[in-house]
Amino acid sequence: MVNSFGWKLEGRTIYSRWRAICASSAGGSTRRNRLTKAEIGIIGGSGLYGMPGLTEVREERVETPFGEPSEVLVLGKLEGREVAFLARHGKGHRILPSELNFRANIYAMKKLGVTSILSVSAVGSLKEEHKPTDFVIPDQFIDRTFARQSTFFGDGVVGHVAFGDPVCPVVVDVFAKACAEVGVVGKKGGTYVCMEGPQFSTRAESKLYRNWGADVIGMTNLQEAKLAREAEISYATLAMVTDYDCWYEGHDDVTVEQVIAVMHQNSGNAQKVVKAAVRLMPMDLSASPAQTAAKFAIMTDKTMIPAETKKKLDVLFGKYW
Repeated sequence: MVNSFGWKLEGRTIYSRWRAICASSAGGSTRRNRLTKAEIGIIGGSGLYGMPGLTEVREERVETPFGEPSEVLVLGKLEGREVAFLARHGKGHRILPSELNFRANIYAMKKLGVTSILSVSAVGSLKEEHKPTDFVIPDQFIDRTFARQSTFFGDGVVGHVAFGDPVCPVVVDVFAKACAEVGVVGKKGGTYVCMEGPQFSTRAESKLYRNWGADVIGMTNLQEAKLAREAEISYATLAMVTDYDCWYEGHDDVTVEQVIAVMHQNSGNAQKVVKAAVRLMPMDLSASPAQTAAKFAIMTDKTMIPAETKKKLDVLFGKYW
């Protein structure tokens, strides 16, 4: 089991080429720092950036009040839509799940104008029916993390968003239709256990999660889902099964080498699904409950919210001050 796509499909070459293009453009660093709007966010591994059909590629370094995102964002046009890619673990897969700056990553997407996020990650299977190379589109999470920031609220403002249904049904449907269109197994629904890591589960833990009825296990997507909901971004996860977690007796315990081999084998399928999902994403997301999730979330008297906090969160909640 592993927590996120760590594809290395010519990532260094692609990044180097894009950096050279940006550096040679008029304005130099000004060009890199200029905010550019995007519509659909894509979070995953660097292998996603090399998909055919991506045009007008450029980098944007987005500043946030929560620090730096995992990597500079790669913007472009795909299937006629403006998209923003983010390498969840940074170029070269160098950031641990517990070290991820989830708030900066989601804030950067919001600042770019992103209204929906297609999240792609690798997971371990907790059920025999979810085989390696299958895709699962979970609609529930169980939180087993303990060392992460997973809210934008605080510093003088209290807020609570509904999270009973933690992913956007519109984006879930888009992923399911995209899987069917490109001919890959895409199972709609299921429960994702988000563990702290970076170690994989003990056998006792793995069997416990199975007894809970969970479907897959990973290390990253719950915090993204929570923060995307607060940011009123429609979010869902495409979870790629790379292995059976260690509960499965008769199979070798998971190794990083096995996981990477399956990930490389399926990178092409994931690219096809994401490309189709971008094309299928509705232009109008008013049917998504995420788009107004924070409307009644803020509990603090508006006159008592510190000015600095209002400034910091203006991109997210300014319309509600």
